[in-house]
Amino acid sequence: MGHSLVWLLQWPVRAVILLLITRLPLGVEMVSFRIALVSALVISLAGTLLAPLLGAILTPFKMITTLGGLLPVGFLFEWLISILLFGFTAWLIQGFRLRNGLVSAALGSLVYSFASFFLLRVLGLVPWLRAMGQFSGSPLA
Repeated sequence: MGHSLVWLLQWPVRAVILLLITRLPLGVEMVSFRIALVSALVISLAGTLLAPLLGAILTPFKMITTLGGLLPVGFLFEWLISILLFGFTAWLIQGFRLRNGLVSAALGSLVYSFASFFLLRVLGLVPWLRAMGQFSGSPLA
């Protein structure tokens, strides 16, 4: 399947995941499926365009706090990037609200990441090998 077609199939799945997150007591609010579609698009684009920049900015802090990678807490920096992207999207999209601010962004981004990771693999929209590479930061991705 072509990369563009796979992404187009992932997009509504990610929007449904956002809507499901609004059903959890996390403080994430979405007014409609249309807003969820737009939000999923913005999160994906922001992740593609801004995540590398944020990662570069945070790299010196990551190296210091993980003692050059010796301490296994590097995933916290990826989570921080996810929180920032989730919060940025909520700030940008009218109809996507984080009722509890940073707490809602942190919990919402965590659930969104894990739910997307597993559901897209179960549906066969991303191969497991590529997914594990993304999850672990491996160059296989």
